[in-house]
Amino acid sequence: MKQEVLAKRYSRALFAIGQEEGPDALRRYGKELEGFCSVVEEEPLLLRIFKNPIIRVEDKKALVLKILDKMGASTVFKNFCMLLAEKKRLPFILDIRNYYQRLLDEYEGIVRGSLVTAIEISQEKKKKIQKGLESQLQKKFVLEYEVDKGILGGVVLKVGDKVYDASLKAQLNILKEKIKRGE
Repeated sequence: MKQEVLAKRYSRALFAIGQEEGPDALRRYGKELEGFCSVVEEEPLLLRIFKNPIIRVEDKKALVLKILDKMGASTVFKNFCMLLAEKKRLPFILDIRNYYQRLLDEYEGIVRGSLVTAIEISQEKKKKIQKGLESQLQKKFVLEYEVDKGILGGVVLKVGDKVYDASLKAQLNILKEKIKRGE
């Protein structure tokens, strides 16, 4: 719980700085945050270093600065990461990135979701589905596609924290429960 609260607080702070500077800065900080987190995800040892209380803050700062210099990060983002190191919040960087992305999506009117199908669908069909969702939601929609043969047929649409399950597997489970109850 504490981790989520801290991640929200720091991502809101970076977002507020970006808002003062304009939409380009918001996007730039999002990309820098994403780039830094990609490095951390590719090298799990970094997260262990960030979490280790034995390693000095100065050493963590030096390591982060090397990564940020190679990335060509902005001064504001470097200062943000130095603050995270100073306050021992670097272990929360992935959560900060996730919440920042949500704030940025909300700001830009973007909705993210995923569509699970039993078979691979064509690009043409994907575009048609995306346009249909965009027209219904009146927002830009970013959709990820997955294939799961376990749903047997139909689709499962996840938008935010809502799940719309129109899969054959779900329908069969409903039928099974009705039979058990004697309906």
